[in-house]
Amino acid sequence: MFKKNQFGNLMQKAQKMQENMKKIQKKMKSIIVKGESGAGLVKITLNGEHHCKTVEIDPSLFKEDEKEVIEDLIIAAFNDASRKIKEEQKKKMTELSGIIPFANNLNFPI
Repeated sequence: MFKKNQFGNLMQKAQKMQENMKKIQKKMKSIIVKGESGAGLVKITLNGEHHCKTVEIDPSLFKEDEKEVIEDLIIAAFNDASRKIKEEQKKKMTELSGIIPFANNLNFPI
């Protein structure tokens, strides 16, 4: 089925892919993104593990005294940051899949 050289090459590529996956996973943890809503009135910063690091609410929002509006803006900002994390992960996986042709059909956990 496989010649000795072909199998060796395949194993080398698999090992290289595994090393690259570890590098990408480490990079993913260090990514920092800021999501925002309400034209920048609410901002949330997340790391690559989807942990919220900061929440910034523009002081002008507190004059309105509308708790529900502020809460909805926080949710929208968090979801925006989370979406950006997923986009970054997808980019990194696309880069990785270029190394080994069959990798783009696999779903690797990040």
